[in-house]
Amino acid sequence: MPDPRDRPNTIPWPPLIYLGFAVGAVILHRFLPLPWPDGILRMVLAAIGLCLLCAGVALELVTALTFRRHRTTILPHRGATALITDGPFAKSRNPIYTGNTLLLLGAGLLAGIAWLIPAALGAAFTTQKLAIEREERHLAARFGATWTDYAARTPRWLFWK
Repeated sequence: MPDPRDRPNTIPWPPLIYLGFAVGAVILHRFLPLPWPDGILRMVLAAIGLCLLCAGVALELVTALTFRRHRTTILPHRGATALITDGPFAKSRNPIYTGNTLLLLGAGLLAGIAWLIPAALGAAFTTQKLAIEREERHLAARFGATWTDYAARTPRWLFWK
């Protein structure tokens, strides 16, 4: 087994997971669409979806800029050279994955593709199991007590550990 200090994964799981769940949801919608409300409720859900989509894009952009400012990799299968605890990382240990989840939720509500809602949750759960938990072991091995202190005060996602 490779040393967890070197890198968390050999495959960049998160983008593949989110893309796979999104494609699966669209295929399910095409062949087995779930009911979606009409009228004013549809418009309200679309407006909420647009807000979530914009929040997801903004969170991902700010996070990418934070990675750049700290001169560490954004790639989920590369080893971290810095532990980022400021910017969006002060509110979530995984702001990009939170942004990805918001993107899928927002797209589902905006486009009326109900399958994207469970797909977003499934992608988040799968990402946690295949990537986040490995990334956390990598960060703990690389940054020790600094990581442990940061993880104790900062939720994994936005509002829950």
